[in-house]
Amino acid sequence: MTVSSVVLNVASLTDTGLKRAANEDSLLVASPVFLVADGMGGHEAGDRASAAVVDAFEPLRGSVIEVADIGDALSRASAVVDDISAEHKRGAGTTVTGVALVDHEGAPHWLVFNVGDSRVYRHHANELTQLTIDHSLGQELVDAGELRAEDLSSFSQRNVITRAIGAPDSTADSWLLPVVDGERLLLCSDGLSGEVSDEAIRATLTMNGRPESAAAALVSRALKAGGRDNVSVVVIDVVSGGARTRPDDSTAGREAASASLTDSSLEGTTIPVRAR
Repeated sequence: MTVSSVVLNVASLTDTGLKRAANEDSLLVASPVFLVADGMGGHEAGDRASAAVVDAFEPLRGSVIEVADIGDALSRASAVVDDISAEHKRGAGTTVTGVALVDHEGAPHWLVFNVGDSRVYRHHANELTQLTIDHSLGQELVDAGELRAEDLSSFSQRNVITRAIGAPDSTADSWLLPVVDGERLLLCSDGLSGEVSDEAIRATLTMNGRPESAAAALVSRALKAGGRDNVSVVVIDVVSGGARTRPDDSTAGREAASASLTDSSLEGTTIPVRAR
């Protein structure tokens, strides 16, 4: 099996929400790359920052991707966002999360990556798993044992971002996972995850068969919950061309991370990634 054998059904949707004057989110649905970027810095800064990420990844549309190509695109995006930030007193930045189809050890894999708190989820057999780890103050406190995970939703500073494109720390985390037939991936900005619980997201993905209906239902739930932020989603269904099942051993085909996607010294090499 190769990346070219993978058949996907994909839908995306973005909405300004009910409280914001402008939509600072940007989406890219350009197989084999899919991403969501959530801009920060206000209109004419945040929206330009997120759009710069999309522009940086656009050249990968329809191409055969190496892991290093993602790092190169992130570096290009970071340089442009730095220039945009310099033009505005408040600065500018953007989160980004995405997936790319890559060949790994002779089989199609998802390269999952993120900077910030936009997320990638995996839905399979009616179970939902968050694949990315938020780069946020709240998550760091949970990881340090200073905040209980169940208290994160009510933590007043849960949305303080600790990494972003355009920020001092723009390091991307990444993982490789085998592509599995029948799985559904969800990419989203925190306009969804901040308004809708993981259980409600799971139920919505379970109840809606086609990606288009699932995307519309997710955005609708976020708006009904308050719509306090821009909300963007990409729903990807694997129809065929992947593995029949995911290996039970979480380390199968994957290695512990020892480097970041944005490490320029890794150009042209395979970047080790954390098991999830």
